[in-house]
Amino acid sequence: MGIQTKSIEYKDGDTTCVGVLAWNDEGGKKPCVLVSPDWRGRTEFSENKAITLAKLGYVGFAIDVYGEGKTGSNADENRALMNPFVEDREKLRTRLLATIEATKTFEEVDESQIAIIGFCFGGLCALDAARSGADLKAAISFHGLFDGNGLPENKIKASVLALHGYDDPMATPDSIIALGDELKRAECDWQIHAYGGTMHSFMNPDANAPENGTQYNSVADKRAWAAATQLLSDVFA
Repeated sequence: MGIQTKSIEYKDGDTTCVGVLAWNDEGGKKPCVLVSPDWRGRTEFSENKAITLAKLGYVGFAIDVYGEGKTGSNADENRALMNPFVEDREKLRTRLLATIEATKTFEEVDESQIAIIGFCFGGLCALDAARSGADLKAAISFHGLFDGNGLPENKIKASVLALHGYDDPMATPDSIIALGDELKRAECDWQIHAYGGTMHSFMNPDANAPENGTQYNSVADKRAWAAATQLLSDVFA
């Protein structure tokens, strides 16, 4: 039958989260890549990335960070949904760890082969999932936020890849150095790719506000996706 999708509920404490799973139903259990969304919440953008990953032979899981399937429709709503997790990184870590543990129970998923990718706020989520010390094969941030979470540092098990626009005002060159130093202390396998002439949200075709530092960049989009899929191929080999 080929690529299948389904909505799937999972729990973080009393909160019900609603993700979308995509997989090729030919064959058995497969490696799974969690797709953490940008500040809008789980939308068609992250769901389509999950489907793209399923076409590559993985299980793609567009996760619900905010809970109850909540999404924002404008900047104010997006900020109101995101800020509680940015301001309380323990809360964010708990949500991400609950998501990872739930994913291990899905019948389509090889529980020993899990990675996470994320975009913008979702990039921060991917990095925080790695920072938690979770047993992940890879954590990949696309134009993510680099700020440390202020929590005790753990040994990072994931291979970390940060794909970054050098002209991103939300993650300045100083933050690149800080992230590199943090990952060095964690003694993990890590890479940071910086793309010149590239702003925030460079993988979002709808981003078109250069006055605010956000702009789609088709060249950086292509290069970043190629780097990400190469790392996934390596870690799932």
